[in-house]
Amino acid sequence: MKYLIVSDIHGSLPALEKVLDFYKEQHCNMMLILGDILNYGPRNSIPEGINPKEIANRLNEMADSIIAIRGNCDSEVDQMLLEFPILSDYALIVDNGKRLFLTHGHIYNEDKLPKGKHDYLFYGHTHLWKLEREKGMTICNTGSITFPKGGNLPTFAVYENGKVSVYELNGTLLKEC
Repeated sequence: MKYLIVSDIHGSLPALEKVLDFYKEQHCNMMLILGDILNYGPRNSIPEGINPKEIANRLNEMADSIIAIRGNCDSEVDQMLLEFPILSDYALIVDNGKRLFLTHGHIYNEDKLPKGKHDYLFYGHTHLWKLEREKGMTICNTGSITFPKGGNLPTFAVYENGKVSVYELNGTLLKEC
């Protein structure tokens, strides 16, 4: 399976549309959303093209192909708009025997690892992308497609057959592991 992994959309429809274009062009099978989907959050400025209702519509059209978890800006009200579950703190996917742990990053992250053995840890929350092999696993922070920090560009990731790739929002490959 080919998974597109994205975090910290924060209500920006133009950013999500670019991700959805990549998803279709690259023939991804599923989208894994690591939280902070609709709400821009009180610490952020209002994003370009904020349109949570239309984001919900676009994502609901592909609800059967989405696994999502809760970010610190997601709420029960957000869940009312979305036709796929978003309120779990983490999800575990097993793909060809590899265990992928998905979380937002405000509860579990590389400094506070979940119990158990995982081959991959995917998170967001800090808006700083990272892709490294550490602590016996591949650690990927997908960054943010809407509010990147630290001078970074907007980013997301793809997982396929044991390989993780981080891309800029424009589709340029930044790193593979």
